[in-house]
Amino acid sequence: MRITSQFAACALVALLSAPAAAVGTAAEVTVYDRAQGRVMPVYRHDGRFYVVGKPGNEYRIRVQNRTQEEILAVVSVDGVNAVSGETAAWDQTGYVLSSYQSYDIAGWRKSMQRVAAFFFTQHDNSYATRTGRPDNVGVIGVAVFSKKAQPAAVVPRPRMQRDEPADSPFPSSADEAPSVANAAGRSERAAESDAASRFAPQPEKKLGTGHGRSQSAPVTYTNFERASPTPREVIAIHYDTYQNLVALGVIRAPRVAVPTPFPGQFVPDPR
Repeated sequence: MRITSQFAACALVALLSAPAAAVGTAAEVTVYDRAQGRVMPVYRHDGRFYVVGKPGNEYRIRVQNRTQEEILAVVSVDGVNAVSGETAAWDQTGYVLSSYQSYDIAGWRKSMQRVAAFFFTQHDNSYATRTGRPDNVGVIGVAVFSKKAQPAAVVPRPRMQRDEPADSPFPSSADEAPSVANAAGRSERAAESDAASRFAPQPEKKLGTGHGRSQSAPVTYTNFERASPTPREVIAIHYDTYQNLVALGVIRAPRVAVPTPFPGQFVPDPR
């Protein structure tokens, strides 16, 4: 992970029957449940993406650069910048990733060496709520920025024996940017029938992301000049409990057999 001069811009790093695993184009974002040891399936509903969080489980966010150039990924959790702790905005600090590099963001950055682990918890216990910002709890965001192209160096062409102009220039290839230090390593779902919906799990308290245990996640600073003040891509993944996502219609609840009072005509013999 690297950091841009903006600390001075500080920089640190449908669905059919089977849910997807990653979201994004220029960068792919996946959410990994550390307690269960698996990538969390992503469900699409009404144009949004969702994962199922389990209260108490730690998780991490993996950002994978899918381009041949450096990118800056500004990461937001519950509307809070995961590096600086500010209310999230596009012009803030983020993680710089080299070509095709991935980086696992495991928590709220506390220093250049450590983070406080992300974990799913009740809305009222989330870091955002506990710091007075409860309105955007329940979503992970990544704003992806391209790097501004550097002007090519120009050197004079050697003078030929014939009197050709000595000032004919040609561009030299630019130096590659130094590699970043890796820090840690369609259909919409049909509405449920009225009978089945009566047996579906009922909504419960919404989830948020807590401020967890301290763990090592060393990073370094780097410079990154954005090609544009607006992101190349913005990726959003919402999360909540299984019951709440079923209640919202994001996940199809298992069909429940509804008993009928008159299934036959006469009394059969027992088996």
